[in-house]
Amino acid sequence: MSATNAPSMATFVLVPGAGGQAWYWHRLTPLLERLGHQVLAIELPAGEESAGIGEYADLVVRAIGERRPIVLVAQSLAGFSAPLVCERVPVELLVLLNAMVPCPGETAGDWWANTGQAAARAAFAVQQSRPVRDEVDIWQDFFHDVPPEVTAEAQAAGPTPQSGKVFGQRWPLDHWPDVPTRFLQARDDRFFPLEFQRRVVGERLGLPVDEIAGGHLVALSQPEALAARLDAYWTELHTVS
Repeated sequence: MSATNAPSMATFVLVPGAGGQAWYWHRLTPLLERLGHQVLAIELPAGEESAGIGEYADLVVRAIGERRPIVLVAQSLAGFSAPLVCERVPVELLVLLNAMVPCPGETAGDWWANTGQAAARAAFAVQQSRPVRDEVDIWQDFFHDVPPEVTAEAQAAGPTPQSGKVFGQRWPLDHWPDVPTRFLQARDDRFFPLEFQRRVVGERLGLPVDEIAGGHLVALSQPEALAARLDAYWTELHTVS
């Protein structure tokens, strides 16, 4: 294999999921920078009732400005807003990370029932001999594999608000953006189990699902492995036979 003359450095734009915290990426950011990349960790106005997926996309587009080349990384709920960014900015690579994949006209609120997420989550709990709970326990379901000191930092900061507007808006695109897309899923994600994501992503995007160790908050639990995988995606994009 031989590389093209593409730039060795990219700007990784990291878009968080529900709660919208740039803090989610704080362990990953310096690792990507050490690999020679620039990083924009986005803080979304998740607690503002006036902000929805369009406003989230607007903010990301403004943050990107004239920076190029762009690798857009979308965690969880950001799967609804990141494709809107791809329609407005020349994104070279979109990486969906433990993400929700919308269909045209679907709301994020309807996505759960449409995909069968609750049943898949319960089945995965049974598979792992864990209690099946209707309610999500953020510390058990999201932070189960995050280092204790990082979990303690999150607990000290308190809960992050997420407005309901984003869950009631219909996804406005009638197609998936024509952008190279990779889907990366953590093997021990208790919220969006791996086999569930394989089915949803296969049905909706026709893409394979790549695996990585860790749970739903993989940027907090496995930042080194995630940085290496993201850097490898960028390298592979610009490698030819």
